[in-house]
Amino acid sequence: MTTLTTDFDVADLPRSVLIGLMGTGVTPSLSPPMHELEGARHGMHYVYRAVDLAADETSPAQLSVLLAFARTLGFNGLNITHPVKQTVVPLLDELAPSAAMVGAVNTVVFDNDRMVGHNTDVTGFGGALDMAFPDSQRAHVVLVGAGGAGSAVACALATRVESLTIVDIDETRARALAAHVGTKCPAHVEAASADSLPRLLAAADGVVNATPFGMVDHPGTSFNPELLSSDAWVADIVYRPVETDLLVAARERGCRVMSGLGMAMRQAADSFEIFTGESADRDAMLNDLRNLVTAEAAGTYTPVALKRGKNR
Repeated sequence: MTTLTTDFDVADLPRSVLIGLMGTGVTPSLSPPMHELEGARHGMHYVYRAVDLAADETSPAQLSVLLAFARTLGFNGLNITHPVKQTVVPLLDELAPSAAMVGAVNTVVFDNDRMVGHNTDVTGFGGALDMAFPDSQRAHVVLVGAGGAGSAVACALATRVESLTIVDIDETRARALAAHVGTKCPAHVEAASADSLPRLLAAADGVVNATPFGMVDHPGTSFNPELLSSDAWVADIVYRPVETDLLVAARERGCRVMSGLGMAMRQAADSFEIFTGESADRDAMLNDLRNLVTAEAAGTYTPVALKRGKNR
């Protein structure tokens, strides 16, 4: 009888990390390759899959079941996106300050028997803004868009500016967000109607677009760029494409601009660090994201999603 011997040591195996992205329409997300590339740099066996939810899987009851399945199947954590960033909140055991501030979660960690929610959209935008405009004037900033992304951006801005005005085509939504953020942050926060934009933009130190305008499926701008002061800085959260119509027009007017790449990279890097406890290489991740956006535009990137059920 032959006895096999080996010098193999389990300790030599790379660390395994399993992460998912839950939401509707997430198949095209660039988060999976961004995370997996960063995991590879750390020598990890890092697997990240987009879990595209059907419409009937977004209720609190169904989401609770999916969270339980993810834990049972050995996931280390999940990124959470539209339309369940708020739905997931009451299902969790604990919220980090970033998530408690905005009332929404985009990152869930399975910490033994506890589920802890974070919001790296808040930290991601804040970090990107600090990097892009470290010495900028921030006395009065205008945020256009009070939806899900706008809520996170508003919370990040309200800890960095003296006065924040939120404008949305739905003025009721803008007022609700202003009231929510104003009770949690030191800045003066108010809402205004879209009709006020000419006056507001003329006096703004900075302007942020947190609407879908500028995306491939939503071309154009959320306001007339000619209203911008040449002294203002302009940030866009859209990063596909990187050069949105707003940023092109703002740069032509002499404004300093920030694309959505920084926020997209930093929210992913912050999530990676929460999931793994290791420092992310933000420069490398930003380069990865640029390459992925370029490959996507050229049609050479093929996304991978986890689809469940016979009719999915």
